Amino acid sequence: MQKEINLRISPEAASDISSVKRIFASETGVPVEEINSVRIIKRSIDARQRNVFINLTVRGYIGESEPEVQYTQIHYQDVSDKPQAIVVGAGPAGLFAALRLIELGVRPVVVERGKNVRDRKKDTARISTEHIVDPDSNYCFGEGGAGAYSDGKLYTRSKKRGNVEKILSIFCQHGASTNILIDAHPHIGTDRLPAVIEKMREQIISSGGEVHFQTRMDELIIEDNRVKGVKTNTGKTFDGPVILATGHSARDVFYMLYDKKVKIEAKGLAVGVRVEHPAHLIDQIQYHNQEGRGEYLPAAEYSFVVQVKGRGVYSFCMCPGGTVVPSASAPEQVVVNGMSPANRGAHWSNSGVVVEIHPEDFPNYQQYGELCLLKFQEDYEKMAWIAGGRTQVAPAQRLYDFVNNRQSKSLPKTSYTPGIISSPLHDWMPDFIRERLQAAFKEVGKKQRGYLTNEAILLGVESRTSSPIRVLRDKETLQHVEVEGLFPCGEGAGYAGGIVSAGMDGERCAEALAQYMMK
Repeated sequence: MQKEINLRISPEAASDISSVKRIFASETGVPVEEINSVRIIKRSIDARQRNVFINLTVRGYIGESEPEVQYTQIHYQDVSDKPQAIVVGAGPAGLFAALRLIELGVRPVVVERGKNVRDRKKDTARISTEHIVDPDSNYCFGEGGAGAYSDGKLYTRSKKRGNVEKILSIFCQHGASTNILIDAHPHIGTDRLPAVIEKMREQIISSGGEVHFQTRMDELIIEDNRVKGVKTNTGKTFDGPVILATGHSARDVFYMLYDKKVKIEAKGLAVGVRVEHPAHLIDQIQYHNQEGRGEYLPAAEYSFVVQVKGRGVYSFCMCPGGTVVPSASAPEQVVVNGMSPANRGAHWSNSGVVVEIHPEDFPNYQQYGELCLLKFQEDYEKMAWIAGGRTQVAPAQRLYDFVNNRQSKSLPKTSYTPGIISSPLHDWMPDFIRERLQAAFKEVGKKQRGYLTNEAILLGVESRTSSPIRVLRDKETLQHVEVEGLFPCGEGAGYAGGIVSAGMDGERCAEALAQYMMK
């Protein structure tokens, strides 16, 4: 027999499964000796009050054994002799699209401009040590996409778009901890995600698919408004319908689509800064305790949304116990992002804090039409590059100084390895963004005492929250509205916002493509 109950217990009790078992027995009235085992099904932290509790959903196995496998495993067939389709990009949208194609009996050929997940690590290291950005291999481009080296957070609100549990189960099947099935805000960790991604690639290849690295799609082959395949920088062409899953930073793809008159539109996004606090300070604020997290709690997270002058200002991609990393994808850019290892044990915690923007907010860019926010994004990143001394050094300012419009005379230590330089962000940042950030920080500082402090620093700039372009597709067929056989997919096409939602969109596009091929 199985019995499932909800518990609200102390962090110490929740950390010990034997304690959970005793509490389960007490709450259900079942003698401890009759309970073979208990399994935690869901876990979340309730830190709204001074006393922090852990909410658990617990399943007890009474008089029966607990099953070994905690998730549904997928069988991947051999598709070596099946019709092929092209998947452009090996980020989460592309990888999950390829795996779903295999399930559906279609042979995926994945072309990825960057290197495999291990080799690209050398190129990301060079950004910090030599300030050299390889435009095809960096934190944005390469196997695993932007998510591979930016935390591996798996929380999504997009539960109506697909099967979240299936996406998490596939990660587990390829080596991720089953904790991601339990936690309210699941997280694999930058240090563990690459091995999972490698196993997903190995599965694609062992099932008869192909994965080509350092193979950049330079052109879609379109005849009579129908995609026939892709041309690549290697000189090779690949034939078949195309899932376009290039990620939010593939600006050359956006320009190529624009030049070929493939219908796209400007899409709202959000830009701002990354804020870095000492982790212990965020722990103190969020857990209402001067001692911080203590022995039984993880590094604390936070989130907020503030409305300022008709636009949202919000925290984005919060990385507790993490580091700030350089995420430029080409020379003459400074872009910052955050990541955390699985244990979230770094000295700092950071988050993007960004302002919602729309095409009409920047009339000076209307001359660029559909590319207007892409052009603004490029200029914003170049401002940071100039302010940082034309290297990957990031312009930085103490938080309280920024709010009060004064340049910082000194800066605290930072996790950002290329280095930081004191810069008056308040002076060169567009007024539309600066004013809203300042107002939001003041409001958050009133609600979370200690947040608005000069122990925290702002690093510029956070600009890759999502794609500035939407590649238009039909809501029913998921094909491009005008080009047959082209399936715009994931974050880069404007239809996802994170690893899980991109994975779900990849699966949906694979299903639509398989149906298209059956016609």
